[in-house]
Amino acid sequence: MVTFAVPKGTDSDELKPCMKMIKHFILLAIFLVGGTTLTGQKDSDILFTVAGEPVTVEEFTYIYAKTNGDDADFSESSIKEYLDLYQRFKLKVVRAKSMGLDTVAALQQELAGYRRQLADNYLVNRQVTDRLIQELHEHQQQDIEIQHILFQFRGNPRPEDTLRLFKLANSVRQTVTIDNFAEKAQQYSQDKYSKDKGGKIGFVTAPFPKGLHNLEAALYEAPVNTVVGPIRTEAGYHLAAKTASRPARGEIEAAHIMVRKPESGDPASVIGKINKAKLLLDDGTDFGQVAATFSEDDKTKDNDGYIGFFGINRYERAIEDAAFALEADGDYSDVVESKVGYHIIKRISRKGIQPLNDVRALLESKIKADGRFADAEQRMLNKIRTGDNVTENKAAFGRYAATLVDSTFFNFRWTPMAVKGEVSLLKIEDDFNRTLTDFQEYLTKNTRKRVGMGRTMNAYSVANNLYESWIEEQLMEYAESRLEKDYPEFRALMREYREGILLFEATKMEVWDRASEDTLGLQQFFEEHREDYRWGERAEITSYVVSTAGGLDPKSVYEYARTHGPDATQDEFGRASMEVTTRPYELNRMVEFEGLEAKKGSLTKLTNDLRKNQATFHKVERLLPPRNKELREARGYVIADFQDALEKQWVENLRKQYPIKVNKKALAKLIKS
Repeated sequence: MVTFAVPKGTDSDELKPCMKMIKHFILLAIFLVGGTTLTGQKDSDILFTVAGEPVTVEEFTYIYAKTNGDDADFSESSIKEYLDLYQRFKLKVVRAKSMGLDTVAALQQELAGYRRQLADNYLVNRQVTDRLIQELHEHQQQDIEIQHILFQFRGNPRPEDTLRLFKLANSVRQTVTIDNFAEKAQQYSQDKYSKDKGGKIGFVTAPFPKGLHNLEAALYEAPVNTVVGPIRTEAGYHLAAKTASRPARGEIEAAHIMVRKPESGDPASVIGKINKAKLLLDDGTDFGQVAATFSEDDKTKDNDGYIGFFGINRYERAIEDAAFALEADGDYSDVVESKVGYHIIKRISRKGIQPLNDVRALLESKIKADGRFADAEQRMLNKIRTGDNVTENKAAFGRYAATLVDSTFFNFRWTPMAVKGEVSLLKIEDDFNRTLTDFQEYLTKNTRKRVGMGRTMNAYSVANNLYESWIEEQLMEYAESRLEKDYPEFRALMREYREGILLFEATKMEVWDRASEDTLGLQQFFEEHREDYRWGERAEITSYVVSTAGGLDPKSVYEYARTHGPDATQDEFGRASMEVTTRPYELNRMVEFEGLEAKKGSLTKLTNDLRKNQATFHKVERLLPPRNKELREARGYVIADFQDALEKQWVENLRKQYPIKVNKKALAKLIKS
């Protein structure tokens, strides 16, 4: 629950744009903290009522915990303080409803707009995105060693092709064990990279390459040394096994010194060279200096041997193992042999797997970039579609699709056929019904897609494809219509939006508008509190901006102004040659003028800006004694205080008009001693 008052210093003619800003911030604040999870409190007991309207323990606990955050200690003082605040909030909401504001069409449309914004992707984020992010992060905690046998798709396979390949993979699966896996991989696998290695891929980490997310999920869930499959991916069908797992290595930042193997002959000379480099390092010579002298990696030798961050499978296994075996920043390895030469590797830093909250955005972009997101979303819709409460009239669709003719259906001028009565195509429970008429409207709205698909398919196939897309849209619409029922957090957020809008409108009409429009009331309030609005001691300061473009000497102006007033100075040197403003400043604002003292005749230094051809200085003309402000001088502050007074009076009247009854037993249970 968020409340705002009009900022002090706001004039009445600024009030309307200010109201819009306040309303925006009320609803923005609700949205920004809207991710707060409901506590374990499921108590539906009524905590208090306002004019008979109940507020449950659950509602109060949610809003109390959300608003107070880490300070929500449920102490007696904290609970009672917030209870009073929330009761005042609810009084205003009840008043707004009694004014009929909840029936105003414009406000209902505004609320519907906020709901659309909030509901957009809410369901997918809760059921799909959040789960996939969590799953991927859990996978990333481990590196797994895998092997596989691939039965590869060729080109764009037809359903009968994929079925034939599945049957082959499944028949081979009956003969594969962990002990003969390498032999079977060499016999059957169509993965050219791993076939001759017995299907061995080595250690990998999540996410797997695009299109292989099903294989990733199966292998991370599988026990070690257990054959799984056939598993379908974009590449084909896989039989696979996880042969080992270890804590994820993460990434290491490293440098190296490398000498290359000779293309032929005895490598003794290069081994001697790398060993000499190692001896220098052991004697304390700087790694960068040794790299510059000995390394034959032209890309890194002059940059301290720096090769940057890398994770697993970036370099040969020997280099990777040596780098990740280094225990501390600054450590370097023994000589490591690779296919191209001999290396000494230095660890600069190591970055492990980061906490979920730190990498959530990155992981979200990864899951949405591969097929796992679309697959999970499709599974969610399929689950709704196959529910016991769903009735889909495929027969009616089939009869309709059979009437469609290519020559007319693929014409931009195609018009839907007349439908006698309501032909239901999709019904969920008793209150969600979509008809053939609705589907035909969808076909009309998607004319370009309908005509375009007709280039490669007949009318029945196009209608079937578009029917599937339409059904998915309806299922999503149904699921979003149930958000309040299925998600307590969403229901609570919508209540906050609804009541926030009502609170704003009622307060605007009964407090803010009156404060700015009731001139007699404002004047009377000001007279009663005149002593609260006073000027402290002030200085009347004249600011001079002297143009030097015409040859006027600013020093002459400066010296003349020292003993003369602003009018005399302008008369002496010409008003066209300078800009002069005189206004009072409270003494605490004089820090804006460097070197100016709170005494008559005090001057700042003369500042000459040659680029702008102007010189500036400031002078204290006189000191002004403290006095009461006039209403025009304090209007913004007076309006704000008048608002506060009106709101207090308003709440007192509401308490008399709408009785509040507190359930003391429920309140006592909330308080932690």
